Amino acid sequence: MARRELTLAGLRALEGQEIGTTGWHLLDQDTIAAFAATTGDTERIHLDAAAARAQGLGGIIAHGLLTLSLGPMFHQELLAVTDHSRVLNYGFEKVRFLEPVPVDSSIRMRLRLERVRPIEGGSAFHLDQAFELRYPDGTVAERPACVAGGVVAYFD
Repeated sequence: MARRELTLAGLRALEGQEIGTTGWHLLDQDTIAAFAATTGDTERIHLDAAAARAQGLGGIIAHGLLTLSLGPMFHQELLAVTDHSRVLNYGFEKVRFLEPVPVDSSIRMRLRLERVRPIEGGSAFHLDQAFELRYPDGTVAERPACVAGGVVAYFD
C-alpha cells in the first residue's frame, strides 16, 4: 500500500476504519541478533537453534518485543501526517503475543484507527495493530504473531 499523506483532520476522519496493510518485513538472524545485543535479551531461543529446539520450538524465534517494536516503522510506512507540531508514542492498552515468529519469517502490520479522543493540545489516536506472520515457506499464519492496542498522540 502506498503511504498516505493526511492532515490531522483527515486522520480523524478515518476513525473506525482500517488504514491499511504494510509490506512484508523479513526477520532474519542478523536482525534478531542485533535486537538481542541492543536490548541485552540474549535468551537462547533467540540465538541458538539447538537450544530453541530443546525447548519445543522448531528453531530460533524472534523476540516478541522485536515484533512489537516494528510498529512505528510500519505506521510511518502507511501514514505521513503533515500538520502537527509533535507526535509521541503514548503507550499501549493491551499487547498479546499469539504466535512465535521463526527466524527468516516475515511480518507485516494491518492498522485500524479504532477511536480518537481529545487530550491537552491535541488528540490521542487509538490504533489496533495486528502483526501478521508469513513463515519462511510462504504460508501465512492463521493468527497474527502479535496484536496491540497502541496509542499515538498528535499535537496541533
